[in-house]
Amino acid sequence: MPRTLITGGAGFLGSHLCDRFIDEGHEVICMDNLITGDTKNIEHLFDLGQDRFRFVKYDVTDYLHVNGDLDYVLHFASPAAPDDYLRLPIQTLKVGALGTHKALGLAKAKDARFLLASTSEVYGDPLVHPQPEDYWGNVNPIGERGVYDEAKRFAEALAMAYNRYHGVETRIVRIFNTYGPRMRVDDGRALPTFMSQALRDDPLTVYGDGSQTRAFCYVDDLVEGIYRLLLSDETDPVNIGNPDEITIKEFAEEIIEITGSDSPITYEELPKDDPQVRQPDISKARDVLGWHPKVDRREGLRRTLDYFRETIDAPAPSET
Repeated sequence: MPRTLITGGAGFLGSHLCDRFIDEGHEVICMDNLITGDTKNIEHLFDLGQDRFRFVKYDVTDYLHVNGDLDYVLHFASPAAPDDYLRLPIQTLKVGALGTHKALGLAKAKDARFLLASTSEVYGDPLVHPQPEDYWGNVNPIGERGVYDEAKRFAEALAMAYNRYHGVETRIVRIFNTYGPRMRVDDGRALPTFMSQALRDDPLTVYGDGSQTRAFCYVDDLVEGIYRLLLSDETDPVNIGNPDEITIKEFAEEIIEITGSDSPITYEELPKDDPQVRQPDISKARDVLGWHPKVDRREGLRRTLDYFRETIDAPAPSET
């Protein structure tokens, strides 16, 4: 039975990865300090027993040790939503730097394959569109968002250094906007904000004029891409995301339609350094991994809506 450590495993993405690796027959160790994660995301796995699933509450920026062998280390520990990394700037930098260093050191000691969760934010506010992996980005290193952008850029450099100089088998996934069940309703990202506001019939808050674009990938598609990347021979970064681009204003209107809400749209000042465009070039993922997203955005939103209705206890719209 392969043995896998997933840091940040009680978070949105980490918990879905725990599910996938359990389904693939792995023994999974989930490690999380719960500053943005939640044990509710993984409590359905507790009954499996510690020979299949074990949760360890721990800060991976400290000394990191796991008894026994490990086959894989997936490093997903980090605040990822803007509200979180702006509220926790030091912790975000520490987990990107010290946490990645500790996780890579553990992978080296255990002769385990390592996968880093990086992000499309390494491209910053891009001057190339869509964004391919060989684009170096346009990042403000001292802006408020720089704590997340530069933490991930450093983490990528560190992973490649361990690959080149220590022979650690490393993989790097650059994750584009992802959504699905288990997202926090209050994390400040577009989808949970819009969906929560729409279900409460509150105004939907759009920043700027809403012309900035994003491309949203359903979580099941993302997890499939990550799993394929982990098992591949590709050591350079790979974009995983859905290239179906939409403006934020159009996305807000789509959420209103899908939820059946009467919410209006209101506009507020655009945050500094907010990317104007975001769309992955997934040519490499198609060629190297044979991967492409399969879940249509509207279908994914319908699946996510059921979770949000239950989470915020919002009634379904009556049939007319």
